[in-house]
Amino acid sequence: MATAFSGSREKELWRRLGEVNDPELDESITEMGFVEFAGVADDGGVQVDFRLPTYWCSPNFAFLMLDGVCKVLDQLSWSPAYRVKLHDHMFAEEVNRGIEAGKAFGEIFGELAGDLDLADLRETFAMKAFKRRQEAVLRGLRQHGLTDREILGMDLPAYDVARFESGETAKQKPRYRAALLERFPDRRADEPVFVTWEGQPIPAHALSAHLAELRSVRINMEFSGALCRGLKQTRYKELDVVDGEPTLVDFIMDRVPARAAPTA
Repeated sequence: MATAFSGSREKELWRRLGEVNDPELDESITEMGFVEFAGVADDGGVQVDFRLPTYWCSPNFAFLMLDGVCKVLDQLSWSPAYRVKLHDHMFAEEVNRGIEAGKAFGEIFGELAGDLDLADLRETFAMKAFKRRQEAVLRGLRQHGLTDREILGMDLPAYDVARFESGETAKQKPRYRAALLERFPDRRADEPVFVTWEGQPIPAHALSAHLAELRSVRINMEFSGALCRGLKQTRYKELDVVDGEPTLVDFIMDRVPARAAPTA
């Protein structure tokens, strides 16, 4: 029977898991539905079952997400023992065996990653997230009637007092602030909030062109996100029947039972 104590731990667990993002999409793994199960046992131990949209999802993406999961589990207030299990992935066996053996993710994926520099990969995804978040806030400020010069002149105190009731801008405003300070940890409060990924100021006359560049990044990420959701939903849904017949997807996924041979 669930207690208030175990319930608070469950909430903390899910809140922490929600802090882990799909690195390619900059969306929470819980919102994407990648966490299939997360629970706290009576002894405080934690179990997390993780499942990606396809069998062949990049092992490097899996690495980054599972590494993030383990890092947030290490931050849980009661310091539990935990078990993370990857399901239905081409490297699930290697990953799960390595985790159970207590290996670091770097060891598990050392051979799988080949020559790929995961630090460079992390930076590429951080750059995309920075740009996507910034674009949402810039668009929101424009829609609120601020001029381009007013927007680009904002410092952190002015940024922090800006309020948005709901929507994408409200969601991305604190996330852009976090990305800005992660990218430029020594940034002074009186410096402009809106700069390029390289740290260069954005002239007011160039804001429209800058937004066009950011928009292309967002559209690409949104398309990838929609595709991932669709693939996951298609992969794990029940058999669909249209007009009494299975769909093409059901044949591709080999979910159609063999028909009995016709009788004479």
